[in-house]
Parts: sequence; structure tokens; C-alpha cells
Amino acid sequence: MLNAARLPVARLGALSNAVRLGTLPRDARDTLFLLAVIGWLVLPHIGHLPVWCSLLTLGMLGWRGWLALRSRPLPNHWWMLALVAGALGGTWFTHRTLLGRDAGVTLIVVLLALKTLELRARRDAFVVFFLGFFTMLTNFFFSQSLPVAAAMLVGLLGLLTALVNAHLPVGRPPLAEAAKVALKMALLGAPVMAVLFMLFPRFAPLWGIPNDAMSGRSGLSSSMAVGTMASLALDDGIAMRIKWDGQPPPQAQLYFRGPVLSVFDGREWRPLDARLLPRLPAVFGNAQLRTAGEPVRYAVTLEPNNRPWLLVLDAASKAPTAYGLEATMTPELQWIASRPVTDLLRYSAESHPAYEAGPAAMAGVLPHYLDLPPGFDPRTHELAAELMRGRAADKPALVEAALQRLRTGGYSYTLEPGTYGTHTADEFWFDRKQGFCEHIASAFVVLMRSMNIPARVVTGFQGGELNDVDRFWVVRNSDAHAWAEVWLAGRGWVRVDPTGAVTPGRIGAFQRLRPQPGVFGAALGTVSPNLAAQMRAAWEALNNSWNQWVLNYTQSKQLDLLRNMGFSSPSWEDLSYVLLCLLVGAALLGAAWSWWDKVQHDPWLRLLARVRKRLRQKGLELPATSPPRKIADAVTAHFGPDATPLAQWLIRLELLRYSAHPPSTTFATLRRELRRLPWPR
Repeated sequence: MLNAARLPVARLGALSNAVRLGTLPRDARDTLFLLAVIGWLVLPHIGHLPVWCSLLTLGMLGWRGWLALRSRPLPNHWWMLALVAGALGGTWFTHRTLLGRDAGVTLIVVLLALKTLELRARRDAFVVFFLGFFTMLTNFFFSQSLPVAAAMLVGLLGLLTALVNAHLPVGRPPLAEAAKVALKMALLGAPVMAVLFMLFPRFAPLWGIPNDAMSGRSGLSSSMAVGTMASLALDDGIAMRIKWDGQPPPQAQLYFRGPVLSVFDGREWRPLDARLLPRLPAVFGNAQLRTAGEPVRYAVTLEPNNRPWLLVLDAASKAPTAYGLEATMTPELQWIASRPVTDLLRYSAESHPAYEAGPAAMAGVLPHYLDLPPGFDPRTHELAAELMRGRAADKPALVEAALQRLRTGGYSYTLEPGTYGTHTADEFWFDRKQGFCEHIASAFVVLMRSMNIPARVVTGFQGGELNDVDRFWVVRNSDAHAWAEVWLAGRGWVRVDPTGAVTPGRIGAFQRLRPQPGVFGAALGTVSPNLAAQMRAAWEALNNSWNQWVLNYTQSKQLDLLRNMGFSSPSWEDLSYVLLCLLVGAALLGAAWSWWDKVQHDPWLRLLARVRKRLRQKGLELPATSPPRKIADAVTAHFGPDATPLAQWLIRLELLRYSAHPPSTTFATLRRELRRLPWPR
């Protein structure tokens, strides 16, 4: 026996709780299980819901659980009306609407919790199940990541278990039995869902729009405010993944072009006015982009950024290709999509690392690439005049002189330069002598323009790292970079990276920027840095596989599947035909299996069932479990001597199956004899 006196108080409390939960009525137990599943479904929404909604939902679920444990009556309708009115008012006050994604999710979560407070009958449970399935789907409005998908799979099995349990007969069936049935249902439905996933026509994405919040973190933006942030927090999130077709270029050549910033007001860099861009020489018509050597081919998987920028390796003369993707190149060599990238986008591209761009003569360059705001950075203008003495006409020498000053003047790269004042270039060149890439690139371009050299700031990404698990090249937000382009006669626009002059290790494979690890990452890295790196690479490779094979299973991949099946020029009609044929084939296969199962059923039992059916028609009702000998006795007693042939036939049928020495008569012979057998009247 269990000696309760020797058990600690905590263990006694846990034991009594377990016993109490095990002895709860079935309604209370099933309700608590359903509430746990609902809590699991709502949990990923906590970060997206208003605080009042999360607290109200938690309170209602806890209240309902307390009522189930105490076997208390449910609240009356006045309580429900008050809570509904409060939920509607809170939603309107928070979102200023009752429609839309955020307001709709808020309402559906509150209504799901409210419905549990009137869970009185099976039909109420079915409404809760329906709202639960819908709430599960709404999690994908905000994230389609692998962890969310795995959590929702667990939630799906929980809802199916509760649904199966609601259909089980009265009594107290264990939840494990319902869970087995639910798992079996999910596995049986998985092939159908896989076929529908692969072949059901795909339309434009309905969710996955991220919030555009990049302030104070590394990454790309449509403008660059110099010196307004005292420090920069490195964002270790993945910006894009690249699969090279062959050997990738050296890291020092990995410049992925983003927005080009040409207008400076003394503090902020912005793109050139769109109205001025058409005045620039056409890139293709005037041969402004001149490439050399073999192109580098690769595929980019771009993470959602809510921007229309298509990041490609400098310089791509052809548009990136993907099904349904329309892209144009600006005269500043940036590729722009026709719509913002709001979901995972995979496109193929080819670039020429060896290239020249822009007009060869000064007449083709707009004066905007020389503009500087009056009254800013006077000491930088004096530095420009000093450098120009004796070599004003030698533009390459002036560029090299500025780079040499960066190499030898005590300048440093830092992520915490502090906030700059009004004259940002002056402070960098003469006072602080430190900053991150935007300070360095901005000050360099200001100096170039002060020496009458057309220059502009180019932003994008530089470098990256290879994931050894899946062999994809990973470019992170922490790899965001700013560099300069100067125009030189006879060569056009030439890339100059002043950050490389300050810190050569920042460009290439020697010194990548690393964010501070989290608590778990720091602890694991302290124990084994290699293990931490391997686990991170494995997790990112798993996420990449999810992105490539699930999230990025696009319309073009569906049509590629049809091409692999033999369609020369597949269309949506072909896709519909294939899906219809598969559905019809599955239905025919199910019918064939049913027929086969019927045919394969024990022929001995089916023959005996025919005898019982015939006797039932003659007025003799026999149990379905009656053996042949018992049927023979009943037939003789009911019909008399006329039933002797049938009774003898039944005895031979039993001997054929159960006798250690069965008669020589075969089953086929007995079946033929039954057709000719005289039946008693």
C-alpha cells in the first residue's frame, strides 16, 4: 500500500489533483481538454492581439475551466450580452473598424472564448470546433513559418480528437482512443491533401504581409538619414538565400544592388526624383551597361520585405525571371518589381561581375550627381580644395587620395558612433573619425562631389556565408551595406567601397558582422561554439527546405510538374484535367477496393449467410452466430423430414471447415449442391 505519511506535501497535492482529474465527470473532462486545445490555438496570436483581448480571452477560458471543475452552472444570457458588447466595443476602439485582418482575428478569438461559456449541448460543441478550425487558420495570416505550422498541426490533432470524442457513445471512453482515431483520420486524409496541395490552382497570396519596421536595425531602407542613430542593432534575420549555378564569385565581389541614393539635403540621402530618371540615358538603347566575361547564374529566394526591390548581384543585364514576375531596370541599374514583395519570392538571375555602366562622356551625366546643399560641411570643401591642388584634372588620383586618407588617417568602423551634428561629413573627416558604413559612404560621396566628381550612394548587401548543410548561400540583414559609385571619364560609373579602406576585413570573408547571441545561444556557444554553429545551420537548412518546397510551391512549379509529366506547354486547363482524373481515379480505386473486400470476405461465411437468409424467408429466424450444426437441428425441428437433405448438407459444410479429416467434397461442389437442393416447405 501507498504510505501517504512518507510523501512530501507537494507530491500529495499533485497526487490528489491527478486523482481528482481522473474522477471528473466526462463532460468536465472533455471541456477541460477542449479548453486546453483552444488555449494552444490562441497562444501564437498573443503577439498580434490587443492586450485587452488576450487578457479577456485568458479570463474567459479560465472562468470556463473553473466552472467545469466545480460543476457550476454557466452564466446567463445577460452576462453573454455584456461580454459581446464589450468585445465589439474594444475591437472598434482598438482598430476603428470591425472588418479587416486584425479586427477580424480579434473578434474571432474573443467569440471563440465566449462560445465556451455557453457550451451546453453537442451542437454548441460543434460551433466551438468550427471556430477553432477557423482560428487555427488565422495564425497563418501573420506567419507561415515552420514552427507555427508544427504548432498548428498539433492543434489540428487536438481539435480532431475533441471532435471524435464528441461522437463516441455514452460512457467514459479514454481520450487516447479518440486521439488514435483522429490520428488515423489525419493520416488517411494526408494523401488527398498532398494531391490538392500540388495540383489545386494557386492564386495570389492572401496573407504573409509583414510589418515594415526597420528603424534602428540593420537592413535596407528607401532613404538613409546620416548620424541620427547613436548605435545600430544588428538584425540577424535572413534577407535572402542564394543557390549558385556552379562556383560562386569571391566574397569581395558579392555586392547585391538595392536602392541608389543620389539626393542629399545635408542630413538625409534619398533616391533621385522619379521625374528626372527618364532624362537619364536609356540603359540598353545607348549601351550604357557593358558586360564582359561569362555570366554568373543563380537563384534567389527573397524573404518578404514589403518593398518592390529585386536584389541581384551587380550587374544584371537581363530581368530576373519567375512565373508571373514583371521587373524593370532603372537607369541607375536597380531592378524593380511591379508590386511589393509581400511573400516569399524565388527568382532566377544572371549577372556579370565584370561590367562598366554609364555614359563615357561627362555630357551624359546629370548635374544632380554633383549637387550639395549650400552651407553644409565647409571643412570638407576645404579638404577637397587641398586634395585638388596640382591634380584637379586627374579624377582617379583624387579618388585614390581620398581612399588613402581613410587608410592612414586613423579612421575606424564602429556600430556605436553616437549621434552626429549638423555637418555630418565634417564630423567624420575631422572630429569623430568613426562610424558605420553609411557614415563612411556619405562622407566619401560628399568629398567626391566637392572635388567635382559625380558620385552617388548605393545600398544593398555585401557578402554572406555558406550553409554547409544545404549548400545555400545565406545573406542576412546584418550584411546590409552602403558603398559609393563615382563617375570617371572613359569608364562610366565605378564602384568604390570606402568602408573597405577603413576596415578591409569588413569586405570579404575575414570579418563578418555578428549580432549578440541570445541567452540560449550564448550558453550553448560557451559550452561548444562548433555545436552552436552546427545547430544553427541545421535549423536554417530545415527552414529553407520548408520555404523552398512548401511556401515557395508557386504556380510556375505546378506547371513545371506538368511538364515533367509530359505536357509540352501546360496550362490551367491541363492542371484541372489532371486533378479531375486523379479524383475520379481515386473514386474508382475506392470502389474497386470495396468490391475486392466484399469478394475476399470469407466465402464459407457468405454461403452460410445465404442459407440463413433463405430460411428467414421461409419463416425460420436464426441468430447470425449460429453454426451449421445448430442450424441443421433447428431446420429438422421446424420442418420435419422434408429438411433432411438440407440438414445433411449443413453437416458436410461444417465438416469441411472444422473436421480434422474433412470429406473429399470440395467447397465448389457444396455451393453447386446448394443451388439444386430441395428446400423444405
